[in-house]
Amino acid sequence: MPSRLSKLRQIPLVAIPFLVAALLGGLVLADWYWAIPTTRQAAYVGRNSCMECHQDQHDAFVDSYHDKAMDLATEQTVLGDFEDAEFTHFDIHSRMFRKEGKYFVHTEGPDGEMQDFEVKYVFGVDPLQQYMVEIEPPTPGSPVGSIGRVQVLRISWDTRKKEWFYLPPPDVDEKLAPNDPLHWTGSAQNWNHMCADCHSTNLHKNFDLASNSYHTTFSEIDVSCEACHGPGSLHVEIAGGTSLFWDRNHGYGLKELKTESNVAQVQTCADCHSRRRVVCPTYERGDTYYDQFSNELIMPQTYYCDGQVREEDYVFGSFLQSKMYHKNIRCTDCHNPHSTKIKFEGNKLCTSCHQHPAGKYDTEAHHRHQAGSTGASCVECHMPETTYMEVDPRRDHSIRIPRPDLSVALQTPNACTQCHLDRAKLSPEKKASLKNYGAWMTAARNGDQEVKQALAEIDAWAQKTVVEWYGKDYSQDQSHFAYALSEAWHENPQSFPALVDLVKDPKQPGIVRASALTQLGAFNGEPELGRIVKLSLADSDPQLRSAAIMVTEFLSAAVLPRPEVLKLLMNGLDDPTRVVRTDAASALAGTSLEYLKLSGKEEAFNSALTELKESLLRNADQAGALLALGALAETMGDPAEAEKWYRAAIRVQPNVTGPRSNLAELLTRRLSPARQRFQQLAAQGQRAEARKLAEQVAIGDFEIAHLREEELYNLGRDASQLPNVAEVQYRYGLALYQANQLEASEKAIARAAELQANSVTFLTALVRLQQKREKWEAATATIQTLRLLRPNDPGLAEVEQEIRQQRQPDTSQR
Repeated sequence: MPSRLSKLRQIPLVAIPFLVAALLGGLVLADWYWAIPTTRQAAYVGRNSCMECHQDQHDAFVDSYHDKAMDLATEQTVLGDFEDAEFTHFDIHSRMFRKEGKYFVHTEGPDGEMQDFEVKYVFGVDPLQQYMVEIEPPTPGSPVGSIGRVQVLRISWDTRKKEWFYLPPPDVDEKLAPNDPLHWTGSAQNWNHMCADCHSTNLHKNFDLASNSYHTTFSEIDVSCEACHGPGSLHVEIAGGTSLFWDRNHGYGLKELKTESNVAQVQTCADCHSRRRVVCPTYERGDTYYDQFSNELIMPQTYYCDGQVREEDYVFGSFLQSKMYHKNIRCTDCHNPHSTKIKFEGNKLCTSCHQHPAGKYDTEAHHRHQAGSTGASCVECHMPETTYMEVDPRRDHSIRIPRPDLSVALQTPNACTQCHLDRAKLSPEKKASLKNYGAWMTAARNGDQEVKQALAEIDAWAQKTVVEWYGKDYSQDQSHFAYALSEAWHENPQSFPALVDLVKDPKQPGIVRASALTQLGAFNGEPELGRIVKLSLADSDPQLRSAAIMVTEFLSAAVLPRPEVLKLLMNGLDDPTRVVRTDAASALAGTSLEYLKLSGKEEAFNSALTELKESLLRNADQAGALLALGALAETMGDPAEAEKWYRAAIRVQPNVTGPRSNLAELLTRRLSPARQRFQQLAAQGQRAEARKLAEQVAIGDFEIAHLREEELYNLGRDASQLPNVAEVQYRYGLALYQANQLEASEKAIARAAELQANSVTFLTALVRLQQKREKWEAATATIQTLRLLRPNDPGLAEVEQEIRQQRQPDTSQR
């Protein structure tokens, strides 16, 4: 019998290479096929693991703004003067000093008493540095390294001028009481909720509602590698392995940021560089943005009607409007991702891409300014700065053509006027009091007629000059979305067609279309709106679908029958993005579970509802989230659960408006049957039982009255601090009306109507109040204003008739 060796010898020599190749191919195939299981989750490993292979990137990162986003307060990191430096603001005399190698601030504490507070952490390096105090330690038994309740001082260090300054809340220029949410010890300055998520890596807030305490953790104190690339353990394992291939299940083991489209990278940056609400409590950097967050749309509190920034939007909302974004430009085309610096200084940053025929843009023929001057700078015209935090100028990333014609028509800012404020015919003292263009715009918006007139004159000059230079008069072209949004913000009933055109226009940025769609909610009886929401719910942009859910929820039955509305909302439960699913769950919260079950959507609804509750519970340290949970419970018919959340909201943030009003209304409704029963028993002469109910009603009434009294105080505080915010004045006026303080109520609501002159809501409330106070002439004048806004409103004729009847003397009594 032949041996195996002899059999091998019988194989032709020519076949051996093929056998070897087959063997090697099999080994290579096996090498490729072996993979890390898809269920394996990546963990955070820290930048030192990255540095082993990526030294150049690490070196660029060191000392960057991301590297200095947050740090321990040490001799190397503290930039401010703590050598017994003194600072006085609003009669509070603070002192910054050192003791035993630590840094301290002697200032007003949460109880109003002057105390010493140890500075444990610092924020930033340029143009300011902020300082943080841990005013409550983490609860005993918290994980090692946990951080308790940390507050950010308003006393800050100007790193350029080398001096202390006070960082006030936007538009609030008065002393803050220690119990004010805006005080440095209040919720607005709480690091754990307001700041931490975007200043450290792998941040877990870890708020415990039962004890009202934090044990916040992070893997790295600053914005390190894994903040953007995601946890790196799988990448380290794959890169350090012996395989010829990257992993077939996990690829590189990191978030893919270098895709053909710019979306993945821009959205990864937007995790922090956006004004947004959290949708998912357990997200990873680089995941789809709309599974994690929902960005704020173009609304008057944050933007001007043309989309320019008013309050800080952290870039994303502006960049979404730009042509750059829609031409696939991404953040790293201009910024080095590791050093965070811009890639080139001066106009080369723009001309490195905009190379067009020689001299087309970077020439006087284009910018009409002397070469090398401020006016010749691309960014000064197309990305003007707005100063935030008193000393920090930040550029508008909507990257737009200056439009002084919009300023003339709609009082928006423009880059031309911003540079030429020296043309204003104001006294030197007045000019000196206005620190920057934003201050000029705020003064004009708040009713300073002298500043308003000065800006109007410069705007008109700028418009005339632009027409002379470029020959194009934009003032006759009202196609810009600013006109439609402005009309909608002023509640103009004629704005419907323009808003519809915006929503339907695929050339408009998604954020603009979604913003217009939300404004269409005011026209929930318009027949065409049904078709618009159907189109929007099928749009590829989650912003449109999310906005459409909110509008669909309140559609009139005349537009779409309720079953069809519910069908559209239920379809949203299966949306690929979490933000739309949770919005749909919220909109369907009042729908019977039996109906959802019969429609085959019970499971999808419960899943989306769980996601919604998770997103709210992540922010259980905020009264607003607890208030939303309470409202959700009420909508779903569980008043006991709602009461629990309302009371939790008051306990967590006792100085915030909202929860007390909702709780008072809930208790009033709950007490109503007892009140009616008491009246019946009293009428029937059943005194003993009536007396028991009377005590129950009295106790309930006492609590309700106390809640309303506290809410009125808080609303009054807000109205005092924000005298030029119409919505705040209106809410305060309604609370005063409920407290039967009619004169003060009329004054507050009249102020709201003055600030937002075309608001039908405010004017209607005002005329009803004037009617109640029998101020007939004022009421008639307000009705005439309303008639100009709503000439076909039959309700106005009814109000006029009521007033005429009330003014007639009652002859039957003579």
